[in-house]
Amino acid sequence: MGKTAEKPEFAWLSDPEVFAVNTLPAHSDHQYFLNEAEAERGRSSLKQSLNGSWRLAWSKSPELRNRRFYQMGFDESGMDTVEVPSNLEVLGYGQPQYVNIQYPWDGSEETGLKTPLRDNPVACYVKHFTLDKGLSDKQVILSFQGVATAMYVWLNGTFVGYSEDSFTPSEFDVTDCLQEGDNKLAVEVFKYSSASYLEDQDFWRLSGIFRDVDLYAIPLAHIQDLRVASTLENDYREGKLTVQYQAAGQADQVLLRLYDLDGQIYDSQANDFAKSGTFVMDHLPVKAWSSEQPVLYKAELVLEDSGRVLEVVPLKLGFRTFEIKNRLMLLNGKRIVFKGINRHEFDCRRGRAVTEEDMLWDINFLKQHNINAVRTSHYPNQSRWYELCDQYGIYLIDEVNLESHGSWNKLTKVEPSWNVPGSKPEWLENVMFRANNMFQRDKNHPAILIWSLGNESYAGDDLAKMGEFFKKNDPDRVVHYEGVTWNRDYDFITEVESRMYAKPKEIEEYLTNNPPKPFISCEYAHAMGNSTGGLQLYTALEKYPQYQGGFIWDYLDQGLLTKNSQGQEYLAYGGDFDDRPNDGEFCGNGIVFADRTPSPKARAVKELYSNLKMTINKEGITIKNDNLFVDTSGYDFVLTLLCDGRPVAEYQYNLNIVAQDKQNLPLPKSPKLTGELVWHLDARLKEDQPWASSGFVVASAEYLVPETRVKKQASADLPDFRIINGDFNLGVWANGVKALFSKDKGGLISLKYGDRELIKQKPRLTFWRALTDNDRGAGYGFDMAMWENAGKFAKQTDFKLELTETGARISYDFLLPVGKDLQVKVAYTVDRTGTIGVKAVFPGAAGLPGLPEFGLELALPHDFNHFAYYGKGPEENYLDRQAGSFLGIWTSSAAENVARYLRPQETGNREGLRKLAIYDRQGSGVVFSAAAKPFSGSVLPYSTAQLEAADHWFDLPDSEYTWVKLLAAQMGVGGDDSWGAPVHDEYLLPSSKSYELNFTISPFLHQLA
Repeated sequence: MGKTAEKPEFAWLSDPEVFAVNTLPAHSDHQYFLNEAEAERGRSSLKQSLNGSWRLAWSKSPELRNRRFYQMGFDESGMDTVEVPSNLEVLGYGQPQYVNIQYPWDGSEETGLKTPLRDNPVACYVKHFTLDKGLSDKQVILSFQGVATAMYVWLNGTFVGYSEDSFTPSEFDVTDCLQEGDNKLAVEVFKYSSASYLEDQDFWRLSGIFRDVDLYAIPLAHIQDLRVASTLENDYREGKLTVQYQAAGQADQVLLRLYDLDGQIYDSQANDFAKSGTFVMDHLPVKAWSSEQPVLYKAELVLEDSGRVLEVVPLKLGFRTFEIKNRLMLLNGKRIVFKGINRHEFDCRRGRAVTEEDMLWDINFLKQHNINAVRTSHYPNQSRWYELCDQYGIYLIDEVNLESHGSWNKLTKVEPSWNVPGSKPEWLENVMFRANNMFQRDKNHPAILIWSLGNESYAGDDLAKMGEFFKKNDPDRVVHYEGVTWNRDYDFITEVESRMYAKPKEIEEYLTNNPPKPFISCEYAHAMGNSTGGLQLYTALEKYPQYQGGFIWDYLDQGLLTKNSQGQEYLAYGGDFDDRPNDGEFCGNGIVFADRTPSPKARAVKELYSNLKMTINKEGITIKNDNLFVDTSGYDFVLTLLCDGRPVAEYQYNLNIVAQDKQNLPLPKSPKLTGELVWHLDARLKEDQPWASSGFVVASAEYLVPETRVKKQASADLPDFRIINGDFNLGVWANGVKALFSKDKGGLISLKYGDRELIKQKPRLTFWRALTDNDRGAGYGFDMAMWENAGKFAKQTDFKLELTETGARISYDFLLPVGKDLQVKVAYTVDRTGTIGVKAVFPGAAGLPGLPEFGLELALPHDFNHFAYYGKGPEENYLDRQAGSFLGIWTSSAAENVARYLRPQETGNREGLRKLAIYDRQGSGVVFSAAAKPFSGSVLPYSTAQLEAADHWFDLPDSEYTWVKLLAAQMGVGGDDSWGAPVHDEYLLPSSKSYELNFTISPFLHQLA
């Protein structure tokens, strides 16, 4: 393991066998108090926080640091002041660098552990403190909860110790180093060490003291370590509690008290004091813990001496049993499905120094979006996170701080010639230390169901020994490791078949061939940029018992808030800090934006992850309760009938459907109405929950009635109708509408209602969307490049005017510059009421790449920047991402319609548009209405070309127009992965098919009729 030393050695930084000098053994993260009053308040007189202002001297390399800073009497007047916890780079010290697989020094330093790192920033911290009275005359422990990456520690000039492993506590006994009055704590933090080869996680490379620093005093008698097993027995009907403890000091006895849910003592036991002991309570009439019902019981260990309380250790117990039986993972005897997500600890302002406020926001978001599980990618999180997951009910895969991706995966090729840890003996103790650190700290949290050995570190004997450690020490949980997929000789390491970014068909192939293990996708549905399309193809696999869910990559965009050269604040990605090398915007994979605002992707996740599966069709309503343990009595089911998007009737149901059962209901008889009818069903919380208020909608469904009675257009008196056939232009006047069509510029160049000009740029054919991150990753920019300028440079080949009984028809033919004789037709009809019909037809052409989209794009005046629509909403949705979007009348604005993905790209689309009204503050404007079938489209302050050209949002110009897209169709956004996975075939637009866009244009009359 580590070493004991009297003085620090610089060589430790590059020695994988030195990772802990003078550190105390890892132990459970239990709290302890001097008495029951302190325990009730949750504030201990035995703990002193050292968070707050620290002095700092930062150097860009070891040679530039002042090595005497830790000495007593050192002049600190030239040092800066910083807050701890924090990451140094976000405070302006050094350079944030985002890399994914590659090591941050690739190309600047030798890789393969050949030389020590030279370009290695160093932070010299100093904290002065006076020991609190409650800690005096006791053994005192100095505890660092998280420091990146390697640190040397001195107290009052005396060397205390050295530690690596950024994400678990490093603790030192400093009793003999303390003095009366002022104490000087000095910490030297190196950004890189040999540990950095094990911490090659896909994140910003940030350093510093980023978690809490505390002093703890040890009372006269003390519980040093606890092992709590609160399981179920007797067919999961009763609870069993086993508490093992290690104690120090002197006392008479150890008491264990267990309280019922009313706060009354249910059982109490006493042991004579000894250095170790065990309590067992069985046949307990408890309620089981689960994500659906996170029931926690209170217990406490009390050390007493002659009736005097010396220490109180409060416990929160969740009784549950997790196991694999018959090749299925079972929670309390029921097959579990993880509706999970991967989560980095991150904040756009503070880096990885996240607060409890951040964590609570995250917990509430997860619960509100039906996410029941988190993988702590790729390191142990703060202890408070586990407490909140116990309390709110979030299942956890707890992951060892280990990833060495860049040591074996090079330019997408598997090349493990020097991978770490592999089977290398010099790394074995190091990774076992990390595994033990996580296990000992976190072992008592009921939320943890699975231990993960780390991430993307290939395979080898060292990982196998880590797996053996967890299986031996915790048979009540499951061991997970995905990396064996690269070397099946080590398949025995993992108890589940875990894969990353396997396609639905690949997963189905495994599930239908007598699979030996249950299956999870530890990473899937790569949510980079405008993504998460096709998620329904994965959740549909839940029909196979051994498909037990997955964990979306990932929760939160890792964008760092900074300013550009013009002083504009923005969320930065790799390269924005001149960090080289970098992996660009690949850090933007979240269903939540970096500033903790939800992205539109989250709606689909919420709907598809819901445990209430509701469907409506002409036969009636079916509600299936996929919960494992709770019935539906906690929900109000509200059925609404909408006519043309407006509610006209409402019905409420109180249903008690037991877990894993379903109920069918007939649809009420709908009133006789003229218009499009939709039945919409919501499941709403009846009562307030810790994570949402009563009335919160947890799941929805809708049904479009096919026998819809369409409104007949009222016959109108035909007012004056004029056609002015000029040499270059054709004018049509009708009912106060003035339309001007160019004979040589290919379309409608002016549209006036009264004297107000609406057309800023004429409708132009569009076949191209601003590439999404997934489009770029799949190579669609190369494959479909011909379509980018197909509309821009389409050549008009014909113009025709035809007079009809009701008005005029103006048609254009366009030849597309795509290497073959492909003509597209666009026709306008103007009737005597002033309504303009538009029809654009793509005839289909074999042998060409698929189309990103087909339709028209035009510009309206800037102040026409509000819109209302009858279609799928309320947020953007796409051909392959419509779950969670429902028919209704929704409102927004051009600015609000922009989803701020880290890099500008396609955004703002709506499917199923029946009507789209765009208007100014006074409510005057234009409405586009579907003439045959619904269309899709968007309203934005930017054109496709502007979005395509921008690398950042600040690259975009101030909005001069409101840009409108009206589309026959747009291909899906995809989401299996972002580095090659295509959009699924059913959501593509083959060029061999024909596409038709058909709508009308008319004045907006202040409401969607």
